[in-house]
Amino acid sequence: MTADPALPSQRVFDASDIPALLASLPARIADIPVRAAARDPQRISLIEDTRQFTRQQLVDAIDATAAQLREWGVRAGDRVMIVAENSIAQIVLLFATARLDAWSLVSNARLSAGELDAIRAHAQPRVVAYAVDASPDALQHAQRHGAQPAPALASGIDIGGWSWTSDSTVSAEPVEAASEKQCAALIYTTGTTGTPKGVMLSHRNLMFIATISSTLRRVGPEDVVYAVLPVSHVYGLASVCLGSLHAGATLRLASRFSPEAVRRALAEERVSIFQGVPAMHARLLEHLQTHGHSWSAPQLRFAYSGGSPLDAALKARVESVYGVTLHNGYGMTESSPTVSQTLLDAPRTDVSVGQVIPGVEVRFVSLDGVDVAPDEIGELWVRGPNVMLGYYRNPEQTRATVTADGWLKTGDLARQESDGALDIVGRSKELIIRSGFNVYPAEVEHVLNAHPQVVQSAVIGRAVEGNEEVVAFVELVAGAQVTPAELIGWCSGRLAPYKRPAEVRVLAALPAASTGKILKHRLRDLI
Repeated sequence: MTADPALPSQRVFDASDIPALLASLPARIADIPVRAAARDPQRISLIEDTRQFTRQQLVDAIDATAAQLREWGVRAGDRVMIVAENSIAQIVLLFATARLDAWSLVSNARLSAGELDAIRAHAQPRVVAYAVDASPDALQHAQRHGAQPAPALASGIDIGGWSWTSDSTVSAEPVEAASEKQCAALIYTTGTTGTPKGVMLSHRNLMFIATISSTLRRVGPEDVVYAVLPVSHVYGLASVCLGSLHAGATLRLASRFSPEAVRRALAEERVSIFQGVPAMHARLLEHLQTHGHSWSAPQLRFAYSGGSPLDAALKARVESVYGVTLHNGYGMTESSPTVSQTLLDAPRTDVSVGQVIPGVEVRFVSLDGVDVAPDEIGELWVRGPNVMLGYYRNPEQTRATVTADGWLKTGDLARQESDGALDIVGRSKELIIRSGFNVYPAEVEHVLNAHPQVVQSAVIGRAVEGNEEVVAFVELVAGAQVTPAELIGWCSGRLAPYKRPAEVRVLAALPAASTGKILKHRLRDLI
């Protein structure tokens, strides 16, 4: 592996800097583009294929879009649901919503109709905006909901076509002046019961992570950041989008991951930072090998893997091809998301998720709530400016997840190395992480069990290189004729692509205890 290219000179924060850092953060995330434009209005801020926005154009578009939302009745404390894939329209709508002190409900347009409608019903947004030009799936949702095209912006700036619906009957939430109390973004993550949970992240939550993550990466105005991680996901929102723009970098937006598009961008578009989930790196290497492409990334100085466990073999292969360290980290939606990451100046040969970021505390707790001894495994608890406000309209779940003194119970099992680095050793929940997205078995089981020929089902994760995939076991009614392929097709119309089973296996009977509880460890033995 060759040495990393020269890095921008920028002092990294340590714990002693945190009080001053928190005091200096902008009060609202909408201040990010305004401050950037004040420094250098003509520098390119966003690139989406052939469309580019300078920093000043971005601010003008945000102002015009905020005025449009206000005209449609959006007030402080309202929710604005943004159904999109990565695009300029999505970014403009995000900041315009924040400008009005409304909450951005960023939603992946690739969710199924049932999933998106469940979120919409729970959040009760005042306006739903669909980025129809940048996402064919957003267009389908817009047509399904009878959305009407948004008029051209008064500024004359083209952000790409979008449509909207509104609901004048919803209520606004109270508005807080303090940045640590006012919700900026509402990101839904589905729980083990299949019921969506809306994670409320404050302006300070997001600004803290944006500042820390961009500082640890030493991001600056000369950087071009390839933004393919969905901005509807907290990693793509806080670290990639907000962090990069806060540092003055150019954001190269990509709506979906394509190995060939990434290869060309790295070779031809001065991309200096590429962040992805392990599966993206694995697919890029496979693409290079299959098509015989040579590696070319003349400006790449930082590569990162997050969102799901990193395999040691994949890390080694990536580094041998990329010629730079593949950094790693850990986080979750409820922690905005970053808890730890490896450091630029201390590259690791293992797959540790690195040092706890400055300003964040961790504990390792046994099942009976007692801190475990040093170097022992326990449930990871986290406390700091990154911990969520709570789950929207779910105070019981909030109290079960965040203690009275601010500790977030992650549900993940971890230990801390002698040098302070974290090792995530397992998940106490039955969570499957597919390409960086959370898949809870109950969601998939619910869909399978709804098929008229399925008696019951059980879903587990199966490790593949750099990723996990969904495997379903089903027990069918007597005389059933449905095939595994047909059951996968049944799921296709009801679940987002990353939640669909890669394989369905039919068993005469699912292994179960005397109580009827399905024994999933027996199923794991089968794969």
